[in-house]
Amino acid sequence: MIRLGAGPLDRIVAVGAHCDDIAIGAGGTLLTLCQEHPGVRVDALVLSGGGSEREQEEQAALTAFCPGADLRLTVHKLPDGRFPAHWEEAKSAVEELRERTDPELVLAPRTDDAHQDHRGLARLMTTAFRDHLVLGYEIVKWDGDLGRPAAYQPLTPETAEHKVRLLQEHYPSQRHRPWYDREAFLGLARIRGIECHARYAEAFAVAKLTLNLGG
Repeated sequence: MIRLGAGPLDRIVAVGAHCDDIAIGAGGTLLTLCQEHPGVRVDALVLSGGGSEREQEEQAALTAFCPGADLRLTVHKLPDGRFPAHWEEAKSAVEELRERTDPELVLAPRTDDAHQDHRGLARLMTTAFRDHLVLGYEIVKWDGDLGRPAAYQPLTPETAEHKVRLLQEHYPSQRHRPWYDREAFLGLARIRGIECHARYAEAFAVAKLTLNLGG
């Protein structure tokens, strides 16, 4: 596999339509990055769940997923499943995020995600952060929309297991969902690991990437 490094990382942006999206899609990557870059600033934005128990879950979870980082989390109150009807509010939230940070890496939903909230946020991100490396994470769900990713972050077995433990510990409100279990999370990570010659991995879509190959 060809490996490309991101270089020095001082700032990361991570966004989700719902509380737990970031952790499910890129929790292992955040654990890896924050361990490798102590003190990195992580600006996290979630568009729904504000003022509820889900916001409390998200704060505790992302604190655990970003050990040693300068975490700055904002959770808004857009209604779950209704983002298309609240486009201006979502756009304003993303634009406000862009104004306060200039990251080296952006973690966001995929633009071809089947969930309308995920997909809408993803499209806003590739416009607001058009000059940045945006990696689109995937979320396993009943829609069956998993595709052929272009980029992979290998995870050690310890990191993959740690991610699953944190997901189970910090999001009790989601445990009733039939897909929210250890087998689903580790199973997808194992498949993505096979695809990149690792034990486990998280996979991402890349809309646009500029190379610096010298010369």
